[in-house]
Amino acid sequence: MRTIKLANDKKRDAALSFDTTQRERTVKFVLPDGSLPTNVKILKATIEQDVSILLDKYGSLEKLADEIIHSDPEIDFEKTGMLLDTSRKLYLSQDNSILYGVDLYEIVTDPDGTEKGRTSHTKAQGNINREQPVQWSGKFFPKTKAMKMFVFSKKYQIRHVSGLTYDFLYDMAKQLHDKNALMLIGTGKKGMQPLIMQSGGVPYRGFLEGRVQDDKYCLILHLTNLELKELLI
Repeated sequence: MRTIKLANDKKRDAALSFDTTQRERTVKFVLPDGSLPTNVKILKATIEQDVSILLDKYGSLEKLADEIIHSDPEIDFEKTGMLLDTSRKLYLSQDNSILYGVDLYEIVTDPDGTEKGRTSHTKAQGNINREQPVQWSGKFFPKTKAMKMFVFSKKYQIRHVSGLTYDFLYDMAKQLHDKNALMLIGTGKKGMQPLIMQSGGVPYRGFLEGRVQDDKYCLILHLTNLELKELLI
């Protein structure tokens, strides 16, 4: 169960669960016999069919093109198309040797490709379940306005884990439902810093949406990292 530590407008916080809700598809694609298709991984080529290896072997693109026409060296007829059970990512050197203990860098270049600078790439740590909870910023966005300002790429439903957290979340959802607005939430003392959902994740702005019906509630966390700006002509 994934958890998030969330504070309300009164600065009271609780550890809560969140997950995505999968909708059942109304349309299904099936095979001619009526069975459901399955996804598989297929081997495209081995390292021996890589362009750099073939160029070293034949010396030039022209010679390689001639060989491709006559003998198909870019295809391993014994291995190409094999079904793969598992795979993992490897980093290779320029001579295609496996690298271990890789250091990653973020490199800034000019339009012509000249390197301007580089910094060590570090994975951002998740910040939604730390000692300091995710805060309400106090900034309400009417739903119609928010939909025109941001592109929401992910959404999660925040759920209660006990009777106490039910009351906690129901009160949040009702406030947002009554205002028909989204609340900007975030990390930091004022709730203005971005949310990082897991280690190495992308920073997002978070918005809470609340819906209530009788004693039922739905509290949705919308995430965005893209803001729409009005085009002035």
